[in-house]
Amino acid sequence: MTDVSLDIGGMTCASCATRIERKLNRIDGVTASVNYATEKARVQTVGVEAADLIAAVEAAGYTAALPPVASVTEPEGDEPVDDELVGLRQRLLISSVLAVPVVVLSMVPVFQFSNWQWFALMLAAPVVVWGAWPFHRAAAVNARHGAATMDTLISVGVIAAFGWSLYALFFGHAGDPGMRMSFTVTGAAGNGMSELYLEVASAVTVFILAGRYIEARTKKQSGAALKALLALGAKDATRRRSNVDELVPVDTLLPGDVIVVRPGEKIAADGLITDGVSAVDASMLTGESVLVEVHPGDRVVGATINVGGRLLVEVTRVGADTELARMGRLVEEAQSGKAQAQRLADRVSAVFVPVVIALALIAFAGWLVIGGSVETAFAAGVATLIIACPCALGLATPTALLVGTGRGSQLGIIIRGPQVLEQTRTVDTIVLDKTGTITTGKMVVTGVEATIGTSTEQLVRFAAAAEEGSEHPIGRAIVAHSEAQGFDRVSVEAFQGHPGHGVQAVVDGHLVIVGQPAWLSDSWSVPTPADLRPAIEEAESAGQTVMAVSWDGEFYGIIAVGDTVKPSSADAIAQFVALGLRPVLLTGDNAGSAYAVARQVSISEVHASSTPKDKLALIRSLQEAGRVVAMVGDGVNDAAALAAADLGVAMGTGTDSAIAASDITIVSGNLTGVADAIRLSRRTLGTIKGNLFWAFAYNVAAIPVAMLGLLNPLFAGAAMAFSSVFVVSNSLRLRNFRPGTRAHR
Repeated sequence: MTDVSLDIGGMTCASCATRIERKLNRIDGVTASVNYATEKARVQTVGVEAADLIAAVEAAGYTAALPPVASVTEPEGDEPVDDELVGLRQRLLISSVLAVPVVVLSMVPVFQFSNWQWFALMLAAPVVVWGAWPFHRAAAVNARHGAATMDTLISVGVIAAFGWSLYALFFGHAGDPGMRMSFTVTGAAGNGMSELYLEVASAVTVFILAGRYIEARTKKQSGAALKALLALGAKDATRRRSNVDELVPVDTLLPGDVIVVRPGEKIAADGLITDGVSAVDASMLTGESVLVEVHPGDRVVGATINVGGRLLVEVTRVGADTELARMGRLVEEAQSGKAQAQRLADRVSAVFVPVVIALALIAFAGWLVIGGSVETAFAAGVATLIIACPCALGLATPTALLVGTGRGSQLGIIIRGPQVLEQTRTVDTIVLDKTGTITTGKMVVTGVEATIGTSTEQLVRFAAAAEEGSEHPIGRAIVAHSEAQGFDRVSVEAFQGHPGHGVQAVVDGHLVIVGQPAWLSDSWSVPTPADLRPAIEEAESAGQTVMAVSWDGEFYGIIAVGDTVKPSSADAIAQFVALGLRPVLLTGDNAGSAYAVARQVSISEVHASSTPKDKLALIRSLQEAGRVVAMVGDGVNDAAALAAADLGVAMGTGTDSAIAASDITIVSGNLTGVADAIRLSRRTLGTIKGNLFWAFAYNVAAIPVAMLGLLNPLFAGAAMAFSSVFVVSNSLRLRNFRPGTRAHR
């Protein structure tokens, strides 16, 4: 099966998207979803060429094209001009200038001079013909294909109001000198041959143009987060070949190239550090302001900023394979999805327009049958046409998804699609991996015990000096601890490593040995003092590694090294409980280490020494017990459990297999980001449901009011435009979402 993305042009409302979707889905071997807000079609095909898909869209009266090749960088310079937006703004401004006098003259008798109606006609005609031309043109195109859309309703309503006015002016009494009109909220009884609707035709056109312009602007704003994300990448890189540095465009980099990243520069591509130590600012991708310390062998991500020393980075991924490009694809895929409620809205909008036209005719005929005036019947019919707009239905889900997922990407939260949002509402249990999820996944010194008469400073200084030449994580942890304490360096010579046991070195004239207590006892005849054995047993029972330190044949103390709980983990667990989730710790580590971590973060249910098969079995057993389970993990051994869970959440600092199996990715690796993701998902889903409720309720309530003649077509046009603007504006409120804020369930 092949995935194809198409850029769709010419859509003006949700029913357009539905028509294209149905046209594509009629092709054998094609499953398509068309998004009105993003103007894209996602198509899964079996044996169908892209040219055939494009031809099918064009046969429906729209345009389609394959999107340009994705890039993680944007060209320098000003943002390209949006011709559609500029054209809409120009049409709106000119139409508004012409329509305002028409409305004032028609509504305020004191301004109605002799033959004012002909002046109003002169002003209204350009508005109706040129201002409303996009609606007339779209209606004509759809009519040629035997279809009707929102533009059909607008075009028919405007033409009907203008046509009636022309008839009354030329063949009735409306053109007589001294003719007067007054404004009424409902249709007024009287002589239909003297009633003008020029203000309706022109004002409705302006209202709809204003709504369309605001829609276009807000859709552009709602997609700005994705554009900003893709624009983060570096434009150039310093490539080193044969010890010669040259500045080259990022697009020319290949895997295996070595790039030089100086302090203050962006890292141009994903890669591995081969030389240099620095701190990296990854806030633009992760939303976390804390700098990340990096050393040779560490992985770095393109678009992050090197704020410390110079780095040499071997490029591993370029172009569309980078982390930044992958994030962009995930966000775009999420934005193009549809929630279950939106699919119902699509089905409604597909039959909505023909039903509305029929209702307008019924309203017109009904008023005539019961003896109502012609102008009252006409006003009811036109108001019914104009007020019934399926546009708000089509915008309800896509705009909320655009803004919600875009805001998530700014915070380092990647949500795969609307089905994920629906799952977050029902999740009641959250299963957490330990290493790399609750804990940092990096070795640090957790405790130091020195023998009587020995200072801990001297113990750490000597141990760190001996470990200076070691690349082992435990040795690096001891060195880092000494540096963090500000201890002075000691001269070192004759370093020798003993893999699997420890190290030895001559430090300041003393033979220092750092290693496992049993190794010191067996190989160096340095037994462990009895008073230190309880501390060793306690540390080991908590899953920590104990290193003994001796010099000149004497045992002087121990240094415990282990993985530590992330500072934010306890708060994150508390937030899960506040959100109605039951936390469960699931790890492959031993029980002592697992329970020690669980106590620190207040988790009562623990499953330790679990294999990947055990993790998968636990997820399924919880589901069989009626629980709706979210799984949070970061490793290869978590991938199966992540895929099986109702909601899989991967830490972005983890493996590709874990990320690929997840529904939500937390780029920062901070566990509080999971709580933020659930809050943002629930809030986005709530916004979608609120939008859909408003759109349905509006149409259900407004159409009968219009048919009963209780609404002037002028108000109907304004109300219709407002419905779409309300839905989009309501979605834009998601941009104000703040991480870490407490929220109701």
